[in-house]
Formats: sequence, structure tokens, C-alpha cells
Amino acid sequence: MTNRSDTDGRRLRDEVRDQYGKLARRFLDDPSLPTACGCGHDDPITRDLYTSDQTDVLPSAAGAASLGCGNPTALIDLHEGQVVLDLGSGGGIDVLLSGRRVGPTGRAYGLDMTDEMLDLARSNQAEAGLENVKFLKGHIEDIPLPDESVDVIISNCVINLSTDKGQVLREAFRVLRPEGRFAVSDVVARGEIDPLIRSSVEAWIGCVAGALDEDEYRSLLAQAGFADIEIVPTRVYHLEDAKQLLAAQGIDIDDFAAADGRFMSAFVRATKPAT
Repeated sequence: MTNRSDTDGRRLRDEVRDQYGKLARRFLDDPSLPTACGCGHDDPITRDLYTSDQTDVLPSAAGAASLGCGNPTALIDLHEGQVVLDLGSGGGIDVLLSGRRVGPTGRAYGLDMTDEMLDLARSNQAEAGLENVKFLKGHIEDIPLPDESVDVIISNCVINLSTDKGQVLREAFRVLRPEGRFAVSDVVARGEIDPLIRSSVEAWIGCVAGALDEDEYRSLLAQAGFADIEIVPTRVYHLEDAKQLLAAQGIDIDDFAAADGRFMSAFVRATKPAT
């Protein structure tokens, strides 16, 4: 599940780019519009991830365009002067929050492959007035930063979209400094799941392309060189929550009872060893 053919990988990447590009254009035109794929503000996946203390200090478009499944900035300690990298930064909410926390002596980078999302993020940055934030264009499988240049890597429900998650984790390991921390929110699967069930449920879970099983996630992190690996559930998804959306797609949730509670958003932590 971690790799596909080059052709399939490029096709999926293009589909993801097109989809999120359309979403960004909609937010640029009207931030009040709901998101797609069942991940709007009333959806169990994205609902109540950020506190008013966080959203009140940011442009409204940054909060409206948040398409994540967690809030990594609330689950990791950030300190003045640190360098933070957000993989798949979208409209920039987690980068802007990180930039405020690391202060003027720190730096927060956002990496995204979609031009429209980068435009939206930079617009939000200008409105927020943060000068220690920079948004980069690129792929999370090929991070355009030097070796050992980052203290903390965050990400919000993006790694599941990659067709080569092992390469993403190897790149994360490369750019982290010794004792650097990997702290991401992601959709994770628990146990064996029928492919038909997986594809139907994932149409609801934030448009993901392939959530890793938690054991495979641990294995890939270890193979990349990480230590102190921890996967902590933050929100378990139940089919009843998706009843209305799945019904609109002609899907009877009673047919997929075995998948109930098998998908979750989780906080994935790991550390790059000192040596």
C-alpha cells in the first residue's frame, strides 16, 4: 500500500493537485463555502480541531481552508528560535500558528505542490503579518531543504495522500536535525480492511488516497531511522457519523459494519536519534 507504479503515482498526484487547487480557488473567492469530500466544518473529521484562541488571531480564510484531521500544533511543544516544517501546508493555518510560537528568531516553512494553495497561504500570511514564515513549492517525497536543517516536522492529514510514504518518511528523517521531532496528524487504519470497504469509507475520510495500517506506519518510520515511535488515536471514525454522506453516494452503511471504528485520526510521534 505504500508504493504504486510511477504512472499510477503521477496520476494520483495530479488528481490530488487538481482537487485541492479547485478547493483553494473556491476559498480565495469565498471562504464561507463548505469544503468537499465530506470534510466541511460540520463533519466529524474536521470539526472542533482548533480553539477560538488559535483561530481568532489568524485570517478567517486560514481557518476556513483547514482540511486536516487533527491539530499537530496543539500536540507538540514548540520553542522560540526553532525551525518548523509543515508537509502539505495547504492554506497555511498550521504554519502560521507555528510561526507565532517560534517567534521572530525562529522560522516556519510550509511545503505544498499546489499553486492555488500556495497563493491562498501567502495571502493569509500577508494578512497575518508574519515575516518568519515561508511557503515552498514542492513534493513531500522530495523536500527542497538541506540535510539537518529542521527541528520539528508537522503535517496534517497529508502523508496518507502520498503513493510512496516510505520516501516521505526518509526525506523527513534527512532534513531533521539530530534529536529533531516528527509530530504529525494523519489518518491511520487499524487491522485488515476489505478493499471495497476501504475505498468507500475513504471517500468520506477527508478524500484520502490510502491510510496506512498503524503497524505498517511504525515499520516505515523505523526503517527510515526514527526512534521513540508512538501512534496515539485522537479521533475514531464511526460509520454512523458518515451515514448521510454515504447514503448520498448510494452506499448502505449496513454493508460495511466491519469497518466501524477501523479508521482514526492519530498523532504520530517519532524522534531522530542524536547519533
